[in-house]
Formats: sequence, C-alpha cells, structure tokens
Amino acid sequence: MTDTRVKPGWQGRFYEDLEVGDVYKHPLGRTVLAADNSWFTLLTQNTAHPHFDAHYAAHTEFGRPIVNSCFTLALVTGQSVTDVSQNVFANLGWDEVRLPAPVFEGDTIYSESEVLEKRESRSRSEVGIVTVRTRGYNQDGTVVVDFKRTLMVYRRGQGPSKARPVPQS
Repeated sequence: MTDTRVKPGWQGRFYEDLEVGDVYKHPLGRTVLAADNSWFTLLTQNTAHPHFDAHYAAHTEFGRPIVNSCFTLALVTGQSVTDVSQNVFANLGWDEVRLPAPVFEGDTIYSESEVLEKRESRSRSEVGIVTVRTRGYNQDGTVVVDFKRTLMVYRRGQGPSKARPVPQS
C-alpha cells in the first residue's frame, strides 16, 4: 500500500538542470568548532602549530588558533553538494584555490556557487562536464575561500538506482 502523504525529497540537479550563469546560494551555514579544527588537523597529520596549539597561536599576528585551510576547502565543497554535485559521477579537480582571509574557531561559514561552463562528455554519454566557481564566506560576508571545481554530473535517468529499502512492519 502506498502512502500518498509521502512526498519525494530534493534529489539534486542533473546535468540538464545546470545552466551557465546560474548562482546557487547553498542553504546551510556551519559554525566551525574547536573540535572540528583539532580533529581535522590530527586526522590529516598536519603539524602546523597555529591549528592546534593555542599558546603558540596566541603569539602569532592572529592571536588565536586559525582553522586548517584544508578543512575550510572540504567544508565549503560539502556545502555545495546539495545544489551542484548531488548527482556526481566524479570530481575532476579543484583549481585556482584561494584563501583570502583566515577562518577562526567560532566562525560560521556560508557558501555559493556559480556555473561557469558545461559541456557534453566526449567519452561518457551518461554524464556531462560542469565547472563551477564556489565561494565560502563568514558571518561578516568576508570571503575565506574561492575556487573552481570541475566535475562529471549524471544526466537525468542515467545514474545508479536510488532505490530505498522499505521498513518492515
């Protein structure tokens, strides 16, 4: 029996839905915690003191720990998935990554992406290739990361099945 009250959720954009010039203001902001910075820094074996040694960081020009820039890149890329790459086949690369301002523990990061280019794949008929420019910015509107990302996105109806299991009564 089908419950007519169940409504489909957002499935993300497919290649056909992305148009050059479109700008997507990604819906979720994320406040960066000290634990995020410490864990990410430790997991990646980054030994730069400004990320995990508050005493050391207090003696830098910032006066406090700065967030690992690779975390910032990963966070903002993740924020863009719901709009840009929910239906990704593969990431092809990040280019022109710029970090114009530091991120600090306690900052809230928001992001947006603009579609710069799209073309059909010459080797895979089920996907197209899309390039976006994504910017992450803090609660004051200061841009903290800016990059281009190129990815292969499935065409509508060409990706893997998204069949979900049905809960057993």
